[in-house]
Amino acid sequence: MQDAVLFDARADGIAVITINRPEQRNALTRDVRDGLRAAWDRFERDDALRIAVLTGSGDKAFCAGGDLKEMVDTGMAVPPRDMYALPYDTIELTKPTIAAVNGVAFAGGWMIAQACDLCVASTAAKFAITEVRVGRGSPWAAPLIHMIPQRVFMEIVLTGKPITAQRAYEIGLVNRLAEPGSALDAALDLAREVLEGAPLSVKAARETVMLSTEMGRSAALAAARAAHEHAYNSHDAQEGPRAFADKRQPVWKGA
Repeated sequence: MQDAVLFDARADGIAVITINRPEQRNALTRDVRDGLRAAWDRFERDDALRIAVLTGSGDKAFCAGGDLKEMVDTGMAVPPRDMYALPYDTIELTKPTIAAVNGVAFAGGWMIAQACDLCVASTAAKFAITEVRVGRGSPWAAPLIHMIPQRVFMEIVLTGKPITAQRAYEIGLVNRLAEPGSALDAALDLAREVLEGAPLSVKAARETVMLSTEMGRSAALAAARAAHEHAYNSHDAQEGPRAFADKRQPVWKGA
């Protein structure tokens, strides 16, 4: 039997994590949940890997959400806090992530795409928070208030109706659109652009974005200055300007 989640540790520092249950529309079944938890842990522990891309097998679904049959069989009420392996939430990560949405991202599928730092989507993809249509809940959607307009957020969660990838791009949920079948390639291109930056600077930049969603202006500025101090004092902070002056590509050491 194929693994529920595939892990490809590429030589260029990119990890590609693939939900591999296309016959189940890559739903978040127990084996997928366990596989994702192991994959994120492996990514975080491998110092050679600097960024991860999460995608789904096939061209129909990125992830269709939670396993409703399991919820019926177990009589599940409130899901356990650690039931789903969410980057930066129930899983501690210090590196950037990109969702490559190749098909539908419904309910829990939206949830895990939202949890990633960046999102690339096929123009054939669709997004929906469908919980109101099956009597479930979407508390995980709360951070969307920092990502999309309030009225749009309200309509999405109240109606449960899907939006197109184009609409998701227009409201700021998706960073880039790709032709059908090319979402992973486009996400890898974006990952390589991130990897062009100095590792410590990228880390501090990511932390600054997240700090800014948690704090007021003055507190966020102070926290951001502290987050960047390591980068400023690093070897790479001297290498970057030196490489620019020498008209060559910088050689980052991440130190």
